[in-house]
Amino acid sequence: MNSIQTILNSPRLNKELKAVAEKVLRKERISSEEGILLFEKGELGFLGALANHIRNERHGDKTYFNRNFHLEPTNVCLYTCTFCSYSRLIKKRSEGWEYTMEEMMDIIKKYDDEPVTEVHIVGGVLPQYDLKFYTDLFRAIKAHRPDLHVKALTPVEYHYIFKKGKVSYAEGMKLMKEAGLDSMPGGGAEIFHPEIRDQIAGGKCSGQQWLDIHEEWHKLGMRSNATMLYGHIEKYWHRIDHLDKLRDLQDKTGGFQTFIPLKFRNQNNQMSDVPESTVIEDLKMYAVARIYLDNFDHVKAYWPMIGRNTAQMLLGFGVDDIDGTIDDTTKIYSMAGAEEQTPAMSTRELVNLIKNVGRKPIERDTLYNVVQDYTDVEFEEDKQFRGYVSLPVVN
Repeated sequence: MNSIQTILNSPRLNKELKAVAEKVLRKERISSEEGILLFEKGELGFLGALANHIRNERHGDKTYFNRNFHLEPTNVCLYTCTFCSYSRLIKKRSEGWEYTMEEMMDIIKKYDDEPVTEVHIVGGVLPQYDLKFYTDLFRAIKAHRPDLHVKALTPVEYHYIFKKGKVSYAEGMKLMKEAGLDSMPGGGAEIFHPEIRDQIAGGKCSGQQWLDIHEEWHKLGMRSNATMLYGHIEKYWHRIDHLDKLRDLQDKTGGFQTFIPLKFRNQNNQMSDVPESTVIEDLKMYAVARIYLDNFDHVKAYWPMIGRNTAQMLLGFGVDDIDGTIDDTTKIYSMAGAEEQTPAMSTRELVNLIKNVGRKPIERDTLYNVVQDYTDVEFEEDKQFRGYVSLPVVN
């Protein structure tokens, strides 16, 4: 990766891009027009150098991962998102699953002897998974294992649950916190602008409602993540509009921890005719996100969705987190055609993936407290590691 000074001194760099880079180096915020300019005219080396500069200033060589497992109450859903390769419609209910409370707690108990720190709960939207169901579930999890961090449900699910329960977003999020919810994942954001959202995710909560629910959660002093589904029918300005809305809310609340760009995959869904983005476009997306979201601490990538090689490269394009878990929870992406079909990596493989590009692997908990620094750990072949590391669907 070229240094930022080498890039800035290049005679090939046009004046507009150089001005943007100089603003970033002065820690000044770039505008939406400048964000679009980065997408349209920024060469890969320039974007990578600038994003890597920001990443190194914030985190040095630290690269984070955690140990969690994924609980999916159901893959049956009332909604019909055109990009989704995972859920089954009500009319195809026999092809899916709908876990009871007892079945979900049985899954939780499977991990009683594992060193996990988080359970990640997301799934389809169905009437039986209502306000009482989830508050009872969160209480049951906390009663069984109080130290397990519950990261659960997207605004898509909460919007439906609160509407059905006739409670406001503010009251609903308060009830969830009291029941044991610790943080929210970032899923369901897709693309905020209605021009695109109505085409790919019509019927579920709007982009503004997604933001409103996160805002109410942040008002309670709690943290959440954010995502964006990219590489389908959106334009660059739709991406910047999305990032701009996240940046504005973060200015207001400071409640977001991590941004996760999610690559659209085109197999087994209604958008199979839409070509997927190239690796170069993937690298650009992550780099621009790191540059634009100046008030987000972390940018995260998932190796099963993006591929191991690309995940490694992204550690030089602004990414400081690749997440991780001891459970195989990659089926949403594999069903959509993710290139990474290997269900898991051992902890040793994950740590070495990070080390092999000169970064320092740090196991964290959900709130980025350090669990273990693996920088100086030398492995005997899979010594004392019972678990395997892979990544959850949408964090």
